[in-house]
Amino acid sequence: MNTYYKFKANILDTLIIFLGCIISSLGVNIFLSHAKLLSGGATGIGLLLEYTMGIPVGIVVLLINIPLLIISYKKLNKSFIIYTTIGMLCLSLSLIITRPLSNLVALDNLDLLLYCIYGGVLCGVGYGLVFLRNGSTGGTDIITMLIRRKYSNFNIGGLGFSLNLIIIIIGAFTSGITEALYTLISLFIQSIVLDKMLKGFSSKKLLLILTVKEEEIINYVIKDLNRGITSLFAEGEYTHDRKKMLYCIVTSRQMIELNTAIHDIDPTAFITIVDISEVRGKGFINI
Repeated sequence: MNTYYKFKANILDTLIIFLGCIISSLGVNIFLSHAKLLSGGATGIGLLLEYTMGIPVGIVVLLINIPLLIISYKKLNKSFIIYTTIGMLCLSLSLIITRPLSNLVALDNLDLLLYCIYGGVLCGVGYGLVFLRNGSTGGTDIITMLIRRKYSNFNIGGLGFSLNLIIIIIGAFTSGITEALYTLISLFIQSIVLDKMLKGFSSKKLLLILTVKEEEIINYVIKDLNRGITSLFAEGEYTHDRKKMLYCIVTSRQMIELNTAIHDIDPTAFITIVDISEVRGKGFINI
């Protein structure tokens, strides 16, 4: 039962990650690439090479991620590597199979701003689905995780912005300043949609967990999720048995991972999940 549940959860994760990649790829191939706009991360580099050298963006994304995955294999969490590999392969495949749609869909009369808006929205929705299933599409995600592991106080957000800014500046010389400025708008729209996807589906979560394998779950939360967890002593009024009740607050994405891990460790665990409107303290900033 334990193995079956984990297998079923992994299959569902993979299907949703693939769906998210398909949606993002439609945004890239139908709107962004059709209007010679760019994107962020490995996809942005792929679009640059597609415009200048004719190399399909899906192939470039694959070639960029393979060495990064090899470098990070022994340095990062195995779960992150597995889901990143799945996300990267799904995105590369999606970009390849949806590329012909760029020529099939007649959108030549659309305003450049509409390409920018719809490309950003579709990419935001697609990546949101990927992240909601604890997935990743590689590229800058791997780089930031490697840097975070070595320098815990490094400004990760600043690094991601800087990398994307470099891509846009290069794009200004290859595609034109107008396309580069519209790319900035598209990335801004994408970030808003992505944020709404992650926060809109679920807020921060409080998990109350009753289990016979407290120590294994505590170790998982502390070591794998890098979150704190508190033990409260609880007594069942019917049996008068006393045991630990685990109290843990996690982000929306971590809730999915933790819920799966708890059932993997102890399929009989009793879990209560509560929405939280605001959390303040170490690890959470005004959310």
